[in-house]
Amino acid sequence: MKRPLLAIALILSASAGLAQPTPPPGEAEGRARMSFANPSAVIAAEMALARLAREKGQWTALRETAAPDAVMFVPQMTYAQAWLRDRADPPQPARRQTHEVWSSCDGSLMASHGAWQQDKATGWYTTLWQRQPDGTYRWVLDHGDTLAEPLPTPDLIRAGVADCPRRTPDVAQPAPGGKQARKRKESRLPPLDPARRSGKSRDGTLSWDVTTEPDGARNLTVTWRKDGEDQTVTIEQVSAATK
Repeated sequence: MKRPLLAIALILSASAGLAQPTPPPGEAEGRARMSFANPSAVIAAEMALARLAREKGQWTALRETAAPDAVMFVPQMTYAQAWLRDRADPPQPARRQTHEVWSSCDGSLMASHGAWQQDKATGWYTTLWQRQPDGTYRWVLDHGDTLAEPLPTPDLIRAGVADCPRRTPDVAQPAPGGKQARKRKESRLPPLDPARRSGKSRDGTLSWDVTTEPDGARNLTVTWRKDGEDQTVTIEQVSAATK
């Protein structure tokens, strides 16, 4: 138990400095309007989600941490807020442990990958987290699958950051207006394409694309900009037989 806790402490203390490049000359005074990668923020968001699930329940925790347009799979792709609304929580929530985080250069989009356990079942998950106008992170896609054997636990939580393009200041956005604003945003969501959905960071250095079949089979691909080219971070396939 000590090694995972030490790993989290090391990541939380070291990743900010590792992922906060010095602004080029002439941009320092605009630093407050700039965005930088900080994988520890998503590790903290994952820890908060796990704690909320223990305290309030699994579906409640996912609902309270999801973006208005977040999607999940049940097994077909659906808007998460609509599916989770008023759904009774299971007696025992799934337990999650983050193993790895991939971040865009500007930190506007990150992917977390790890293991889960619930009752006697075990599996893996990947969650896409998007930074909100107020600086917090909410998840925009959550999926996973079961495994016959538990996912091996790494000695350290791995964190990677995509290559950085030339930076430009973020465009200021108003902060969210709370639950009422979220409800209004949900009511204006466009019809969901059940076959495909994609997203990318504001700087374009991290992106994801998911395709689904009518029977629930799906394929998620996450890519990032690394070593001067677009590289695949992960490709995850879930068969139709698994929800």
